[in-house]
Amino acid sequence: MTSSAKSPIRVLIADDHAIVREGLKQILADNKDIMVAGEARNGAEAVKLAREGDCDVVLMDISMPDRSGIEVLKQIKKEIPQLCVLMLSMHREDLYAIRSLKAGAAGYLNKQSAPNELVNAIRMVASGMKYISPELAQVLARQIGEDQDAPLHEALSDREYQTLTMIASGKSVSDIAEELSLSVKTVSEYRARLLAKMKLKNSAELTHYAIKHRLVE
Repeated sequence: MTSSAKSPIRVLIADDHAIVREGLKQILADNKDIMVAGEARNGAEAVKLAREGDCDVVLMDISMPDRSGIEVLKQIKKEIPQLCVLMLSMHREDLYAIRSLKAGAAGYLNKQSAPNELVNAIRMVASGMKYISPELAQVLARQIGEDQDAPLHEALSDREYQTLTMIASGKSVSDIAEELSLSVKTVSEYRARLLAKMKLKNSAELTHYAIKHRLVE
């Protein structure tokens, strides 16, 4: 859905941190062609508000409390394919940006980006274009230039990849289960699947792989 010159771009902010939402609202308030149409504190609220059709662009935090931002993105794109979703994250571009774009995001922006970059990204995706930061452009250029096969972690599902990064960060299966609101059995199944896909024997090898490929910060 695009916005005409006379109508402001209506933005839905989806982030579980109130202070982040307020900061984004202050940045956008200085631009007459952009207005905040709603706020969502979790994935469920984001989907509900998106369904109501009162926004042109969704600013979606990739780390939501009830489910991952990428999962929410996929649901929104399945139900409202014309809606633009711009992913926000504290993570480096090479960790989640490409996954986000493949899942249907119109762009990916690091939360440490300058305010004017955020505004430009919103305007760009609202006009029907994709937004790619200079940092992400470099990541994509490197990947295109590499002759080697794609790394094993790129074959993982989003939930398996999330489990990998959390294990590599030192979290136990029970910690991950609690944080993601999943059963220990389910997380254990994700762990077993990702180890099999990546041909690794245990969490120690997994952690070594994640550090080597800079998947954890």
